[in-house]
Amino acid sequence: MRIAIAGADGRMGRMLIEAIVECPDLELTVALDRAGSSSIGQDAGAFLGRDTGVPICSDLDALARADCLIDFTRPEGTLLHLQACVKHGVKCVIGTTGFTDEGKQAIQAASQKIAVVFAPNMSVGVNATLKLLDMAARLLNSGYDVEVFEAHHRNKVDAPSGTALAMGETVASAWGKKLDDVADWARHGETGARETGHIGFSVLRGGDIVGDHTVYFCGAGERIEITHRSSSRSTYAQGSLRAARYLARKQFGLFDMQDVLAN
Repeated sequence: MRIAIAGADGRMGRMLIEAIVECPDLELTVALDRAGSSSIGQDAGAFLGRDTGVPICSDLDALARADCLIDFTRPEGTLLHLQACVKHGVKCVIGTTGFTDEGKQAIQAASQKIAVVFAPNMSVGVNATLKLLDMAARLLNSGYDVEVFEAHHRNKVDAPSGTALAMGETVASAWGKKLDDVADWARHGETGARETGHIGFSVLRGGDIVGDHTVYFCGAGERIEITHRSSSRSTYAQGSLRAARYLARKQFGLFDMQDVLAN
């Protein structure tokens, strides 16, 4: 399977490239980065001291040489890349977070023409955690206050993280509610007593934290915590490659990591 990587010179892009060159069933054929990047023209494997024969470029028409694009960039860039994927019939794995409702609708529209895996977190462990949260929320559906805490590195630009939102959505859905109707995004000043049935969010940004997430179920006399901590982006890379392999069997449609892990 021929793979293209967006944001090839970024932290996640490099992790993906390193993972792909070790896979006998996958071939790196396209490495994209933004126009004007100092990486343009360099071999995509230069940071590994390896010659892949794939120069980093900004020409989206290069996607014609790929079967699937893996994208962990920014929403505006991902949507441009998605248009090129539709143009060239290339499947797409999207791990980018921070999309507006309009952006999500654009992904939905593209999935009517190409196969897309769109997930806020590609980690197998995170997706197992979502299953545990669904179970816990159904059992602890009254008498417990829920708080979602997440921590990431200082350069992450969106908050709460896509994974934290997915965790909140999982709990809200188990309660038969929409997250937007029960979410408390921030607290400041004299907020009054906590409202029953709401889901609170808190965010930490600092250092080089890869990603920590904890959901608290706080009851009278006890507290249940469900936590996932990432120490390496390699888990996201391996999950992304698993998603790409899943798409090899799909012509079009919108899928998530739960679909991928079920196969």
